Amino acid sequence: MDARQLGYFLAVVDHGGVSRAAVALHVAQPSLSQAIRSLERDLGQDLFRRIGRRLVLTDAGRALIEPARQVVRGLETARASVESVTGLAVGRVEIAAMPSQAVEPLSGFIRTFVEQHPGLSVTVKAAHTASGVVEMVRSGAAELGLLASTEPLAEAGLAVTPAGRQRFVLVAGADGPLAGMREVRWEDLAGQRVIAGQPGTGMRRVVDEIRASGVDLRQVVETEHRETILPLVLAGVGVAVLAESWAPLARRAGALVLDLLPEAHLHVAVVSRTDALTPAAAAFLRCL
Repeated sequence: MDARQLGYFLAVVDHGGVSRAAVALHVAQPSLSQAIRSLERDLGQDLFRRIGRRLVLTDAGRALIEPARQVVRGLETARASVESVTGLAVGRVEIAAMPSQAVEPLSGFIRTFVEQHPGLSVTVKAAHTASGVVEMVRSGAAELGLLASTEPLAEAGLAVTPAGRQRFVLVAGADGPLAGMREVRWEDLAGQRVIAGQPGTGMRRVVDEIRASGVDLRQVVETEHRETILPLVLAGVGVAVLAESWAPLARRAGALVLDLLPEAHLHVAVVSRTDALTPAAAAFLRCL
């Protein structure tokens, strides 16, 4: 087995099929398929099984993902470390981020990073929950992870760099019953319709706590797509609890942004593996 085969295997996993992986890698599909078959012969196990037109990972394939990422990441680290001897001029850092934190503080972190290291680039990968970010970092799908949780984070086997706090705000239509208010208490939300994120997110936890306190807050939408929440609020579908990172965009769009009382916060942190980081990732952490 060699690193090229492992890279091809991971591309098929990440892109969901041979044809899409071949396009992403700019290689011929037969060459990629042959490399996967050669890897399977070398391992003595099928890594995928075909169901209709889909490729589905076998148990052996799932077992290979994390070791394969470690090998590929290790080679990238070795290459980047050698290149950095003459100055940190090229390289890339991959970051898994939750949607709200990708708005802010990630945009500010990236701005500082590219100003200090104009030759480096950043790839941002999406994860909807804190556990999703942690899993992507553990598996090697991303080198760094930006997440937020309602409690201070401590993850075994990962390095945690605190990156501040974000409070929750309420976003509502400017011409609705909350117009003219600057802050809102839980009991003021009685009778309101709410747009909520999926379970496992901080914003959903706040909504659930408000409803559990006895406030008649009717959930009308549950969405995994954070970017749909503000348009739904502006369309008059309901109000929403969001991290304050969305507040500037919401105000510019014409929505009402209210302080939510009692206050609730998210603890923001960057997580990374405890083994060697690429020079680009280490430079990003220094920017924090």
